[in-house]
Amino acid sequence: MVGQSVLDRFIQQAPLCVMARATLEKVFAPQRLDALFQRTAVRQYERELLFSTVVDLMSLVVCRVTPSVHRAYQQKKAQIPVSIRALYDKLGHIEPATSRELVRQTASEMAELIRTLPAMAAPLLPGYRVKILDGNHLEGTEHRLKPLRTQGGGALPGQCVVLLDPQLRMILDVIPDLDAYTQECRLCLPLLEGIEPKDVVIDDRNFCTSELLFGLARHAAFFITRQHRGRLRWEVTGKAKSLGRGDSGRLTEEPVRLTDPTTGEVLPVRRITIELDEPTRDHDSTLHLLTNLPASEVTAAQVAELYRERWTIETAFQELTTHLRCELNTLGYPPAALFGFCTAVACYNVLAVVQAALASAHGQEFVDEQFSHWRMSDELSRTYVGMMIAIPADQWEQYGTLPTEALSRQLHVWAQSVDVIRYRKSIRGPKTRTKRPAARAQHFSTDRLLKQRRSNTG
Repeated sequence: MVGQSVLDRFIQQAPLCVMARATLEKVFAPQRLDALFQRTAVRQYERELLFSTVVDLMSLVVCRVTPSVHRAYQQKKAQIPVSIRALYDKLGHIEPATSRELVRQTASEMAELIRTLPAMAAPLLPGYRVKILDGNHLEGTEHRLKPLRTQGGGALPGQCVVLLDPQLRMILDVIPDLDAYTQECRLCLPLLEGIEPKDVVIDDRNFCTSELLFGLARHAAFFITRQHRGRLRWEVTGKAKSLGRGDSGRLTEEPVRLTDPTTGEVLPVRRITIELDEPTRDHDSTLHLLTNLPASEVTAAQVAELYRERWTIETAFQELTTHLRCELNTLGYPPAALFGFCTAVACYNVLAVVQAALASAHGQEFVDEQFSHWRMSDELSRTYVGMMIAIPADQWEQYGTLPTEALSRQLHVWAQSVDVIRYRKSIRGPKTRTKRPAARAQHFSTDRLLKQRRSNTG
């Protein structure tokens, strides 16, 4: 079979691209995406242009396969029954709830793929499921829209509150908001819908509110949050105990009682203070952490160490920006910009599945310490279009209908055949600073300088 022989060559030469494409076929199945739209859209409707087609176009842009939405439209114009203006109009009216559900539905399916792999990363806290909460403001867009052309400041298209699972290395949920000035602590409350007993949510002081903390406790879940003094009603109920040194500094712990100002409900928590060896970038030398995790199961040192894992989500944001294209500054309408971000999150999760398959075959240490995410995204952007031309669409349909366990096994088999040397990071030592004399001129001719050096040494 000619198609299969071509696919085999791509598996040999660009295995990560094949693994990503097979995963996309499973989670971006057109029927599921169109059903998602019908289930969540309130004001928008479908005619000739299907939601699955829009997701397909946007995924090419956020994966850096094509440089812009317009270019992606030109490449697939024969398959799209509407004008470019109709496409942009569709993007500009996609509702935030639809964008959110795109992330939630695909993340749920991909999480099952990872869990059925032969091996997966160890949990950060055995017996609990850790989740990390943080916010992300989208960068300012170009002033292409007519109302923006007379404005001098940055045009902010919105923001998102994101929930990440550090064990799966996946973003589970996103709350997009059209208003860039909405307080993050107000946006995060809908995330409580997906919270389960024994979940541990780690967040920064921006989210330290009675609504969130008491909401988590009502779901039999736990939290580790940095205290925000102005947002809580609290009082100390016992003496502070010195617990010696941790990895970041000296630790003390004291019992504290929180009071919900709305209901009068009381919640006993632990207040852990870390006197840092080195101040934070905000020049804070002391951190106060609040947690309702039981002291009999989780020590203060473990709580402090878990809080440091909060930076995992910052790494995810960086990869979304550098390896993918999550912020399209040409999309001025907030719904379009937020949809682009959520599509990038879904594609980021696809790459997380690929990395999990690699870890199951070559060890978690390789993926954490040696694997180059840039080489993976570079292979995807360089190879994807050619692969889709060489391999007909019906050749991929088999992976869309595979049961989750079968696709997981196939990803593991492909991962075993990957030549990991091709994807290792190029690690170099620190640069030695060279003292340069003060510049006498603004520029010079490199060729003349090199010739002069050769004549002096010759």
